[in-house]
Amino acid sequence: MKIQSTIDYQAAPETVFRMLTDEGFQNRKCRATEARSHEVSIEDRGERTVVTSTRQMSTEGLDMPSFANVGPTLTVKEVQDWGPADADGSRQGTILVQLVGLPLQMQGTLALTGHGETTTETVDADLKCSIPLLGGKIEEMASPAVRSAIDVEQRLGRKWLAEQHA
Repeated sequence: MKIQSTIDYQAAPETVFRMLTDEGFQNRKCRATEARSHEVSIEDRGERTVVTSTRQMSTEGLDMPSFANVGPTLTVKEVQDWGPADADGSRQGTILVQLVGLPLQMQGTLALTGHGETTTETVDADLKCSIPLLGGKIEEMASPAVRSAIDVEQRLGRKWLAEQHA
């Protein structure tokens, strides 16, 4: 299942990138997605910056099929791997979101595109479940949670940037 999203920020790409790779912002994002607990790491790997978050999420209220056999929590691991900035501050990267121990993941590309003092963040990914015959149904069930997490990042990002410029 295709997951595509664009988020517009009223800040230059360098500022948006600093926000996305700020441990405080990532911690706030994990709390806002109602993680029971979480860990965040930000690694500078030369020309690449890797942001990893691991969240323990409650399964209460999730409409999961009984054969999925999930307990009261599940672990969500998200890895954003950002490349170096172009001359205008734009960047390309990849995203991988895994439900640890389950055959469901989202994998795709990220982009920050500068337009002067504004930036568009683009997510273009595929949500895939590798269970034959039932994968599509599980992808449909998981899609709202993925889209909600993207909406959280948008809302928090805009608020974070407004606070930084206040």
